[in-house]
Amino acid sequence: MPDEEEGGPDLVTFREIAHRVVVEKIAPSMTHQRVSQLARDDPDFPPTRKIGRSKVVDWSLARPYFVAHAAKAAARDRRRRLNTDGGETAS
Repeated sequence: MPDEEEGGPDLVTFREIAHRVVVEKIAPSMTHQRVSQLARDDPDFPPTRKIGRSKVVDWSLARPYFVAHAAKAAARDRRRRLNTDGGETAS
């Protein structure tokens, strides 16, 4: 997480994005491959930067994107909806 005193962006890799999306219960599942696919194909995906061999995104921009993306996915497919207790709905 960002250091509040430093004030810099919270840059995260695609793997970390996938992890945070699940841990923060934004979506029931996410893979770094899916994050990569969204970055490649979705023009609304937040800007990426390349650091070494990894691509990174500012989490403060990525989180709202994934919240909106999860809401759209849940509207299409009930299996993508989270229960109010944070678990997945039964299929």
